[in-house]
Amino acid sequence: MCRNNNFLLINMKKNFFIAALLVALPCSMHAQSDDFKVAKSIDLYFSVLRELSLYYVDSIQLENLVNVSIEAMLKELDPYTEYVSAEDADAFDFAITGAYGGIGAIIRKHNDGIEISEPYRDYPADKAGLVPGDCILEIEGQSTKNMDVQTASNQLKGPLGNIITLTVRKLKTGDTIRLPLTRERIHISDVDYYGILKDSIGYIHLNAFTKGGSRDVAEAFKALKKTKKMKSLIFDLRSNGGGALDEAVNITGLFVPRGTTVVEARGRLKDFDARYVTKETPLDTDIPIVVLVNNMSASSSEIVTGAIQDLDRGVIVGTRTFGKGLVQSVRDIGFNAKLKITTAKYYTPSGRCVQIVDYSHRREDGSVGNIPDSLIKAFKTRNGRTVYDGGGITPDIVIETPAYHKISYLLATRGLFRSYAILYSTTHERIAPPETFRLTDKEYEAFLQYLSGKDFDDKDAELTTYKSEVQELLEQEICSIYYYQEGSLRNELPRDEQVSKALEVLGNKAEYRKILNR
Repeated sequence: MCRNNNFLLINMKKNFFIAALLVALPCSMHAQSDDFKVAKSIDLYFSVLRELSLYYVDSIQLENLVNVSIEAMLKELDPYTEYVSAEDADAFDFAITGAYGGIGAIIRKHNDGIEISEPYRDYPADKAGLVPGDCILEIEGQSTKNMDVQTASNQLKGPLGNIITLTVRKLKTGDTIRLPLTRERIHISDVDYYGILKDSIGYIHLNAFTKGGSRDVAEAFKALKKTKKMKSLIFDLRSNGGGALDEAVNITGLFVPRGTTVVEARGRLKDFDARYVTKETPLDTDIPIVVLVNNMSASSSEIVTGAIQDLDRGVIVGTRTFGKGLVQSVRDIGFNAKLKITTAKYYTPSGRCVQIVDYSHRREDGSVGNIPDSLIKAFKTRNGRTVYDGGGITPDIVIETPAYHKISYLLATRGLFRSYAILYSTTHERIAPPETFRLTDKEYEAFLQYLSGKDFDDKDAELTTYKSEVQELLEQEICSIYYYQEGSLRNELPRDEQVSKALEVLGNKAEYRKILNR
């Protein structure tokens, strides 16, 4: 009886929805129209749910069934069109804003609790003296022994200003303490490091495009100009998967004249067509710029890179970008759920689309392929240089980076770099600045000895053959323990081939101008 009543309500909602849909649709209904197909499909879908609810042999969780069917439906489109349930709303909002209420720390599972992997600088966990390796044994009196990371993370988050009490076992002393922390608004800056690398050449590393990211870049740029006397800039977008389109426009607007077209969006519906122009007074339209990219630079990263290249505003160095030329809009669909839906493709100032995968034409087996070479077109930058669409942004100077070997991936995915770095910190009060920190041969041997008890005995040859690579990654991990996340970057940059090339280009004004006018 309960299920019948539930489905009476579902039918009422169905009939109301279809009626509202038919009123909203502008064109008349006829047998072959898209409008009729939509209404027919909705009716069939509700009918299937009704039959399953009434007659299926076992009880059915309707909400779960609907969620699964929605996700299966969206898989037929592209990977960027997503259903966001009410339960996932907080994580979705964090991806957009980069902000949440919490203690400000990355955590991971430990043998008998939840371990602090990395506290964020100047947030509650950091200010309370929590360090990597400290173990959270209880959250508000609840044991974390059988608690997974997601559950612990959810419990650590909450309303701003609320006090949360943790029971913590300190790494270096072994003492167990009760620690009250006041939740704060945690906003992770999109700029995780900036500084001067060499000869007044500034460096800004951008890791995302969340709300306010352009402000983070502007503040870093102003600081480098004012206190460090920066005269040229390396803007690092490598492995930046993108984010808010508006922030990409605003960041580009820091370096090009006001009123410059950065990108255009064109969709199936004209309502989603838009031209995005810079609206604010730029910070500097003349400073030489090199943008660093790689094959994981995507979406908003490609919007910035494409605009800088098409407008001949800077030189692009690195490897070809990811090739995501699709624009998503977020639409509320009721019950606190959202639909992130691809509504348009974007086009750089020269008119090219960088989308590499053609999701609109699937093979018989359901797979998709890249845009064929026969459809790739040539376009011209402002200075008349030739650029191409159909496959990401190709840098002006291509510098390949060597791929990591399997042993490095294995050490990273098993968390062994991090675990040893935490262990290292228990016997070393301080280390050299990240730019100069290097492990000795004796210290690397100690790492190998540590691995001998971790099922790595059969990997000794690889650990010797690829010692240089493994040691560099371990050094970066250790630096992040002492100098937060920026420590890893600062340790890596002096050995970075793409950065070296960027420094070379910016150090030769004649070569820089020649590239942009080639």
